[in-house]
Amino acid sequence: MQETYIESKTFVKDDFMANPFKQGEYEKCIFNQCDLSNNDLSECKFIDCEFNGCNLTLAKIDNTVFRDVKFRDCKMLGLRFDSCNEFGLSFSFDGCQLNQSSFYKRNIRKIIFRNSQLQETDFADCDLTAAVFENCDLKQAIFDNTILEKADLSTAYNFSIDPAMNKIRKAKFSIFGLPGLLGKYEIEIRE
Repeated sequence: MQETYIESKTFVKDDFMANPFKQGEYEKCIFNQCDLSNNDLSECKFIDCEFNGCNLTLAKIDNTVFRDVKFRDCKMLGLRFDSCNEFGLSFSFDGCQLNQSSFYKRNIRKIIFRNSQLQETDFADCDLTAAVFENCDLKQAIFDNTILEKADLSTAYNFSIDPAMNKIRKAKFSIFGLPGLLGKYEIEIRE
C-alpha cells in the first residue's frame, strides 16, 4: 500500500471525527482549528508542520514522527509522547493545554513551552536540558530523575521539584519558585 504524502497544504476546521485522518507523511502543512481528538495518528510523519487552535485530545501517537512541529493554542489532553518516534523529535508548544500528557523518558533538550498548562504531566526520566517553561502551570507535574540542567523555570509556577531526585545544575528559578523546590522540607518562606 502506497503511503500518502502531502506537502504545503493547509487544513482549516477539518473534522477528522467525521472523516478519519489519513495515515502518511505531512510536510510543511498547516492545521488550523482541526478536530483530531481520539484519532489514530500512529505511524504518521509530521515534518515542519504547524497546528493552530486544534484539538488533539487523546489522539493515538504510537511511533508518530514529530520534527520541527509547532503547536499553538491547542488542546492536547492525555497525549502519550512517550510512545512517539524518538528519532529527530523536536517540537514547541505555545498556549497549549497538555494536562495529563506523558513525556516519560523522552530526550527533549531545548524544548520550549510557553503559556501552557502542564498539570499532572509526566516528565519522569526526561532529558529537559536547557528547556524553557515560560509562564507555565506545572501543578502536580511529575519530575523524577529528570535532567533539568540549564532549564529556565523562572516564570513557571505551581511546580514541585525535589533537587535531591532531579538534576537541576544551573537551572533558573525565581524567588517565587523556592516553595516548589523546598516543599518536602515543610519550611516556611516569608517575603
